[in-house]
Amino acid sequence: MRLLLDENLSESVLATLPPSFQGSVHVRRLLGDGATDRAVWQAARDGGFTIVTLDSDFEALGPLLGHPPKVVWLGLHNPSKQRVSALISAKADVIA
Repeated sequence: MRLLLDENLSESVLATLPPSFQGSVHVRRLLGDGATDRAVWQAARDGGFTIVTLDSDFEALGPLLGHPPKVVWLGLHNPSKQRVSALISAKADVIA
């Protein structure tokens, strides 16, 4: 499974992801800075990614734009990259 990390997450998280998430990418590498939520949604849909975000706005896009993609909303407030990495690693089976 490939993850698309939203811009509110550190790009350095990519280097710490478990092997099961090989091919994951950060939104800045795919779309550049300042991509809209709709652009991120469409890129995830087109590329077969699951969006990982801290942004609750993605929750509302599903009913509006339809699925896929899946969204993993971390629901953390200003977490460190270590905390994000640890959470994704600990929940890798659930995410997959």
